[in-house]
Amino acid sequence: MRGWMRVFLAFLMCLLGAGSAIGQPYPAKPIRVVVAFPPGGTNDILARLIGQRWSEAWGQPVIVENRPGANTIIGAELVVKAPPDGYTLLVGASSTYTVNPAIYRKLPYDPVRDLAPVTTFGNIPLVIAVHPSVPANSVRELIALAKSRPGQLNYGTPTVTFQVVIEMFAQMASVQLNRIPYKGSVPTLTGLIAGDVQIVFLDAPPIIPHLRSGKLKALAVTSPERFAAVPDLPTVGESGLPGYEVVFWTGLFAPAGTPREIIARLQQETVRVLQLPATRERLASLAIVPGGIPTEQFVEQLRAEAARYATVAKKLNIQTD
Repeated sequence: MRGWMRVFLAFLMCLLGAGSAIGQPYPAKPIRVVVAFPPGGTNDILARLIGQRWSEAWGQPVIVENRPGANTIIGAELVVKAPPDGYTLLVGASSTYTVNPAIYRKLPYDPVRDLAPVTTFGNIPLVIAVHPSVPANSVRELIALAKSRPGQLNYGTPTVTFQVVIEMFAQMASVQLNRIPYKGSVPTLTGLIAGDVQIVFLDAPPIIPHLRSGKLKALAVTSPERFAAVPDLPTVGESGLPGYEVVFWTGLFAPAGTPREIIARLQQETVRVLQLPATRERLASLAIVPGGIPTEQFVEQLRAEAARYATVAKKLNIQTD
């Protein structure tokens, strides 16, 4: 009888503890943030920077876990299977939500059905850079060079997402370029510096040191407006190809079905962190534009971007298994 009572009391205490946790304001326990990228990159830095501030404000640990691979599919699949309670979150990017559905014949998740967008952490314009030996000092001159040498200029890409945006450029410019795939941004830059490829479109942080050293030559930024980190670089539209605009972003997602009040809390706290002077200073040093847009605006941005990439991938027959 006493053994039965001990079991019953233990069970009752578990129920009371669970009820107490459920009744507490969010967050009432540690938060797991899955980063679908390797450690040390822009997305990882943003996740850890913001996660640390969340932890300080909420008094709960924020555990950042890197789950890279398969163009962010591994990390995304892990999160969509988690309980929709706000305690497992995803840090993803364009590849996760808007590019993968356009290029993968079989995707183990449906971003619209399985993920709840929260907000953006930061925006990262791309820099178009070439090897110093390339006789082009502007986008207009690069296009002219590519037209004079059809199929002879190579471009490097760290992932298939970069292939999509460069092929979109080639389509708009009516040029033919050859893709050389690499595994990551560092090998891609190494290939450009060595002259194995002539062109890259990459996010600014890893490129800027090589521009300053003279190892690479930058032609333009892909953002709609000039970028404060490299203010002397014109936009692609200014320098030869109006209408071409690409800005990568790092975004926060939760499993579909996560309560709206938790989504709102995460969005509001992210905005607060991004407005801190120390955060803005840190992002500026990394050539990242702070995000924090309203959830509804993020959803609309994702919808428009997904449609754009789907059209490009279909027209150029960019697909993979």
